[in-house]
Amino acid sequence: MASKKTFNDLGLSQGALKAINKKGFEEPTAIQAMTIPIMLRDDTNIIAQAQTGTGKTAAFGLPLIDMINTDYRTVQALILVPTRELAIQVSEEINSLKGDKDIQIVPIYGGQSIDQQLRRLKRGVHIVVGSPGRVIDHLKRKTLKLGNIEHLILDEGDEMLNMGFIEDIEEIMTHTNDNKRTLLFSATMPRRIKDLAHKYMGDYKLISVKEQLTSNLTEQIYFEVKASDKFEALCRIIDIEVDFYGLVFCRTKSDVDSVATHLIDRGYDAESIHGDISQAQRERTLDKFKKQRANILVATDVAARGIDVINLTHVINYSLPQDPESYVHRIGRTGRAGNEGTAITFITPSEYHRLMFIQRIAKTDIKKSKIPKVKDIISAKKRKIYDDLASIVKDKIDTNYYKWAETLLEDKDPADILAAILNYCFDEELNPDAYNEIKEIGSKGKRLDQHGGRQLDMHGKARLFVALGKRDKINPKKLVDLIISKVPVKPKHISDIQVMDKFSFITVPFAKAEKIVISFKERGQKPLITHAKKK
Repeated sequence: MASKKTFNDLGLSQGALKAINKKGFEEPTAIQAMTIPIMLRDDTNIIAQAQTGTGKTAAFGLPLIDMINTDYRTVQALILVPTRELAIQVSEEINSLKGDKDIQIVPIYGGQSIDQQLRRLKRGVHIVVGSPGRVIDHLKRKTLKLGNIEHLILDEGDEMLNMGFIEDIEEIMTHTNDNKRTLLFSATMPRRIKDLAHKYMGDYKLISVKEQLTSNLTEQIYFEVKASDKFEALCRIIDIEVDFYGLVFCRTKSDVDSVATHLIDRGYDAESIHGDISQAQRERTLDKFKKQRANILVATDVAARGIDVINLTHVINYSLPQDPESYVHRIGRTGRAGNEGTAITFITPSEYHRLMFIQRIAKTDIKKSKIPKVKDIISAKKRKIYDDLASIVKDKIDTNYYKWAETLLEDKDPADILAAILNYCFDEELNPDAYNEIKEIGSKGKRLDQHGGRQLDMHGKARLFVALGKRDKINPKKLVDLIISKVPVKPKHISDIQVMDKFSFITVPFAKAEKIVISFKERGQKPLITHAKKK
């Protein structure tokens, strides 16, 4: 079996290889391995049949960067794309790949100030990425000259055909020189595309990459939520699943840290990776995740490159991906090796059109769904507990447990004993009060509780003020002992304890907060414990 090619095998410059390494690419995709050497080796025209998500932009962008002559500030390459979103995306991707090379790239598209584009074009650019309509506008104004370009790249050819741009493309081609190289990328090859190639490209090399981008075993759904509701939505998705094992994608490093920290605060086994962590820490984290000692990994796109886990149940786009390729790469990590998987995307109402653009370009189907309700989560947890108990009953149980059971049942009603055991073991999981204070998805702002309009923390915690301090001979241990003596709360759930001279602060799950406040309230006296006031 032939070994896989690396980027070092493709003929790219050291500068390009350095930029690739910084981006986190580990090995070339099929379209990159086939296209890059041909582009660097000769002047052959190329038709490449490859879908979105196969790394097309880097396939033509990397060799293009190497071939641009920065001694001349003239347009040496034109990249035509069907939409403004793709113009921005392709421009940003090539910019991110250019490394230290002083290449000027400008996107031009409808909806952006033409005066701004004119100023940038006058300063001199090497690569123009544009939508057909706006490129024609500049050609008519004579503010864009294509008579000496060396490369014309048509990206998403079939999409431009579907949007009625073929005539515009043909008009643009009449403004270009005959000795340029033309590259056409298209997911499909309808007759009109072939006719265009035959008419304007002459001899060309055909490259075809047929990759299954989105597995048929991957269910793709999206939830429309407010930005402030995303974390709660994430928790409900995790809670409703029996064996959740998934990747959660965020756009920024700070988002990754925030989401992972709040998940850990709620008791989930979560880990995080992003560009600021060391390689050693990354390896430890990935090892822990692959061995399922942690079932949730929160990551940025770049940090997640190279993660190869075949049995993920979920990929969650906590932040909407920047482009269709990122979406395809993300969700491709579930539904693998014959396993079913679910890809979930959170969008705010204003992001709906971007999601539909991603769906159209990625040629996939993303269905709208509803966030699980609290009663559904409780029911799912009860079913899981019932199944687990039934499984234990089938196995051989230690006789000591039977003897203990007989002792417990001597003078008690069996239903009372069983209810007490369930309450003792699963109070935190099954108590509806743990969810009643959580605002329903889609409600406004912070939830006001039913006991006086106090604001509760969005992420499941409440901060309490205690009118006891060091002068009362109180320390953290004594404070915890005092609270658990009156309220059935576990010591580990009392956190972030601050004991000052005259008072103290504690943080508890908000399902327990009101019980603690009420338990320490005495008629006619100033309350000993109250909700802390917001600064």
